[in-house]
Amino acid sequence: MTNERVAVVTGGASGIGRQTALKFARKGDQVVVADFNEEAGNKTVELIKAEGGEAIFVKTDVSKFEDVESLVEKAVDTFGRIDVMFNNAGIGRITPVLDQDLDDYHSVINVNQHGVAHGIIAAGRKMRELGIKGVIINTASVFGFLASPGTFAYHATKGAVIMMTKSAALELAAYGIRVVAVAPGAVDTPIIQGYKDSGQLDSMKAKVMGNKLTQPEQIADTVYLVSLEEASAINGSVVMADEGYASFK
Repeated sequence: MTNERVAVVTGGASGIGRQTALKFARKGDQVVVADFNEEAGNKTVELIKAEGGEAIFVKTDVSKFEDVESLVEKAVDTFGRIDVMFNNAGIGRITPVLDQDLDDYHSVINVNQHGVAHGIIAAGRKMRELGIKGVIINTASVFGFLASPGTFAYHATKGAVIMMTKSAALELAAYGIRVVAVAPGAVDTPIIQGYKDSGQLDSMKAKVMGNKLTQPEQIADTVYLVSLEEASAINGSVVMADEGYASFK
């Protein structure tokens, strides 16, 4: 196995994050798995090592800039560089807007929005310092474009991720650093449980090819593809990985 790059994946303990960490490792990249869930994050590292890959786990609360900054430093201290930053950590809750608990609202904002901002800033600074023409990839969502009941805070964060991606891409292009967002639709991850509980899942599935949930592995494939040098023309863009969800009424 040839180790070509170093990829940092937040939210790497499960779902899209775990599958993306595995994808990078299978392609020969060294991986830094970051998550607040230490047990599950270490499990991702075990899965990578079982396949012959190289990875470490760093417990990280992405809502705290000092944690994300420390994560980036740990990646460089361990592997010597950082080429890919995948800002993927996210949470979501289904709550009618007028019943919104403000503590819950702020927790979603802090993880999904501020966590991405922290990743962009910390990784971008380190890439600039090291002269690395890297790529920062952010997990957006079809819900950055489309409304659905009960996800007021989640919509706010994913709309912010889209515009932060565009804004950062504009400025970081001067350093040869790309910033891209990937927008999944209905993906079979733990975060989808709220839609199952609210009864919205069937209507979501009815809008996509095959009337099924997208698998996390499919999103991982998309993230990996946009990380490649061959995708260097993709910058400041939101790559839809939603099986047509946002295209159908």
